[in-house]
Amino acid sequence: MQDLKQFKLPENFRGKNAIIVQLWWFVQATLFRLSPQFAYTWRRFLLRLFGAEIGKKVIIRPSTKITYPWKIKIGDYCWIGDEVTLYSLGEIEIGKNTVISQKSYICTGTHDMHSPKFDIFAKKIVIKDGCWIATDVFVAPGITIEKNVVVGARSSVFHSLPENKVCIGSPAKPIKDRF
Repeated sequence: MQDLKQFKLPENFRGKNAIIVQLWWFVQATLFRLSPQFAYTWRRFLLRLFGAEIGKKVIIRPSTKITYPWKIKIGDYCWIGDEVTLYSLGEIEIGKNTVISQKSYICTGTHDMHSPKFDIFAKKIVIKDGCWIATDVFVAPGITIEKNVVVGARSSVFHSLPENKVCIGSPAKPIKDRF
């Protein structure tokens, strides 16, 4: 059983000091979130200002939530949909020409359920080139989704997925080749 009074955040877990973290959360809640739908250049600028690596012509909707932009890398010509959460306690790397559809949750962090201290940890997520993560998909920490994968709506990804497959379910499993 966890004893939460023992919980301690690992040193430098957020990757920046508390002032920068709070400043980002304020900017995200105001300048980012309240920007017009078409202001993609503005949102790319704000993310880059806070250390994100954002490729050419990336479309990020204003309702996207990004925990720590300095842990995000998004390739050229990607689309990040409405109400997507990039829970970037760890690094998230998204390849070029990839779509993360609305309400998807890309989750790099969790807790050790066996630890009395309920230790928190993060594992990098990699989503490679040409993928389509359909609506309301959950991707767990430590996952790699290989090139050209489609993950069907409302699927949960708990294991890495092979290249060029259509995957569905909870847990998501390949059901056929994409091409």
